Amino acid sequence: MVAFFSVLGIALGVATLIIVLSVMNGFRAELLDRILGLNGHVIVQPIERPLDDYDAVAARITAVDGVTLAVPLIEGQTLASGNVGAGTGALVRGVRAEDFSRLESISGNLTEGSLVPFAAGEGVVIGIRMARNLGLIAGDRITLVSPDGDVTPFGTTPRVKSYPVAAIFEMGMSEYDGSIIFMPFEEAQLYFNSEGVAQLIEIFIDDPDGYKIEVLQRGGRFR
Repeated sequence: MVAFFSVLGIALGVATLIIVLSVMNGFRAELLDRILGLNGHVIVQPIERPLDDYDAVAARITAVDGVTLAVPLIEGQTLASGNVGAGTGALVRGVRAEDFSRLESISGNLTEGSLVPFAAGEGVVIGIRMARNLGLIAGDRITLVSPDGDVTPFGTTPRVKSYPVAAIFEMGMSEYDGSIIFMPFEEAQLYFNSEGVAQLIEIFIDDPDGYKIEVLQRGGRFR
């Protein structure tokens, strides 16, 4: 009898350990999938000159073995306001429509609207938490205020502009669902005074855990 209970105790202990490890591994995989589904694994930023040939650079990086996507971006902080409640801080990410459609963790989790207006450069995509906080649905307009506006003889004036909400996404992470706005790339260039350039390029690779970062550039440059 003692031997039976000893074996039973060991079996229960091992089973508990296996279950906990499985849950933790599943949680890790889900968390990494959500985080890395939005943010690139590698970031390329210009040093000595503006990144005005971002299309060519992104194409060259995408051709590297193991790279699945290279996304030129424009980023900036704004104050967003809608139909109800106070304004909320938001990170605006300007992205090309063809790149956005390949970010399946976002484009594949739309709860309202469609990407047709976004692809035409006529709307923005916001998270469901932000939409609820600001009382917005697809088709409403969201107002964005950027401190880096136009320079006048009296100083820099904030830039205020409203955009229709083309679609609403839900990633399941409150930080992303409540604070990120996706804007068409060309419109973001205009809004943040970055005409003709990209601020950075995010690179997605097919195996972030096992992939060896090889030398992508010659002489320390991607150009």
